[in-house]
This record gives sequence, structure tokens and C-alpha cells, in this order.
Amino acid sequence: MNPRIASLEKMLDGPRDGALLRFSLGNEYLKAGEPARASACFRAAVDRDPVYSAAWKALGKALAEAGNHAEALAAYEQGIAVAESRGDIQAAKEMKVFARRIRTALAAG
Repeated sequence: MNPRIASLEKMLDGPRDGALLRFSLGNEYLKAGEPARASACFRAAVDRDPVYSAAWKALGKALAEAGNHAEALAAYEQGIAVAESRGDIQAAKEMKVFARRIRTALAAG
């Protein structure tokens, strides 16, 4: 196992467990080519902090990479709403681009 992933997993369910830890672990799983495991981590991050724009964006990316396009679109749409409500314009803009690509791909069948 990747030593970075192992190190982060040791911290799960401890005093440092939270949205940032789950987000960091998700990023490591994404880098390791494990989008399904990454999406579970990102989902846990947004469960812990529902207004974490970066985690919503990463969740959408992980779900898309795992082939769950409808779920990815839903994550991006939620992330856009969160980002706009927080004034996180750049994150909202990026997620709109990704969401549009998925809508186009889903429409093409």
C-alpha cells in the first residue's frame, strides 16, 4: 500500500479525523488510480463539512472517473450551489464546465 495512504488511514476515527483528512485521503486514492475509494472519502468529507467546495469538486471528479456520471453531475450541481453561496467563484466556474461536459456526454448516450 502507498505509504501516504497508510499514514492517512491511521488517523481515521481519531482526534484529527475530519473533512480535511478525508479530502486528503481521497486525493491520494485518486492519484493512486482508485476513484471509487476516492469518492467514498470525498463523500465522507462533504458529510462532515457540507460547504467544502473543493471536496464537492473532487467528489464529482472521482465519480466521473469511476464511470458514475449521473452521480458526478449531481455532486457538481451541489458543489456549484455551495461554491456560489460562499462566493467561491472560481470553484463554481470550474464545476460548471465539468457539469456541462457530463451533461453533453449523457445526452450523446
